[in-house]
Amino acid sequence: MVWTLGVAALLVALPMSARDRLPDQVATHWSGSRPDGSMPLTTAALFPAVIWLLVAAVLAVALRFRPGRARGLAGPVLAATGVLLSGAQASIVRSNLDRVRWQDAAPMDVEVVLIVVAAGLAGALAWLATRRPADTSAFTGTAGAPATRIGAPVLVPGAGERLVWLSQASNHWLQALSSVLGLLSVPGVMLAASGRTGSVDWRAVTFFGLGAVVALLCSSVRVRVTEAGLHIGFGPFGWPARRLAPAELVSARVEQLTAREAGGWGYRVHRGGSVVFLRRGACLVVRTRRGRDFAVSVDDAERGAALLNALIARTAGAAEY
Repeated sequence: MVWTLGVAALLVALPMSARDRLPDQVATHWSGSRPDGSMPLTTAALFPAVIWLLVAAVLAVALRFRPGRARGLAGPVLAATGVLLSGAQASIVRSNLDRVRWQDAAPMDVEVVLIVVAAGLAGALAWLATRRPADTSAFTGTAGAPATRIGAPVLVPGAGERLVWLSQASNHWLQALSSVLGLLSVPGVMLAASGRTGSVDWRAVTFFGLGAVVALLCSSVRVRVTEAGLHIGFGPFGWPARRLAPAELVSARVEQLTAREAGGWGYRVHRGGSVVFLRRGACLVVRTRRGRDFAVSVDDAERGAALLNALIARTAGAAEY
């Protein structure tokens, strides 16, 4: 919703905010490098916004009635279409800026290719960010033995069995914050792309842009336990990541944490270690051999801790042998 409304507002605001520097009729179509079609300024501002809202509405209907098929397409389509229309609108404003007649608009050249490439990359990144693991909160291995103590479950693997556990968690409020901060930085970039660099406050653009990236990286995690140990991927792309081998760990357990106990939302550092807190409830907590704890909000935390304890015990037994 934030992305949809933000892009719609941007598509209208770009030409309207520069109307004192644009002709009443602006070039909107080029044949080769020469303009051959135009629209009134107000129509040129509203037309792509209407197209954008129609695309968003169609996807909303598809998600309502065909959620299985539409879920994987909605993110990439919205990302690619939003970037495509925004880039095209910025290029139109730039080409018509300070022209007396629309026929005098500057030619469209390499920016067309750049806009298409940027839209394709946005769609690809959105697909990577929204795709779901094949088996979330799943594992292969034995069913496990009862926990030997509260909060520290232990799994007894069979001989030659591979242990794998996958899970993830996200915080929609942090994702919304990232979207809002990102949208606040977009107008500055679009103003620069439309040729109005003098109107851009680059400090604000940088502040909001970096804030959006940090919030996005702290908004979700993908956690994996394999024989190599614990792997925590941050953000929608699972990068950057933190890896902890079984030999680096003393134990794993489950704790019920609140935001107050964790020190807040997102990635928090405290005297005893660090925590990635995305929602209240069960957290997977590991104790490293350095005496520090690392906790992460994640679904099915008990099974992840059980698998880690089995791997830690196996590694310790192999070292003693």
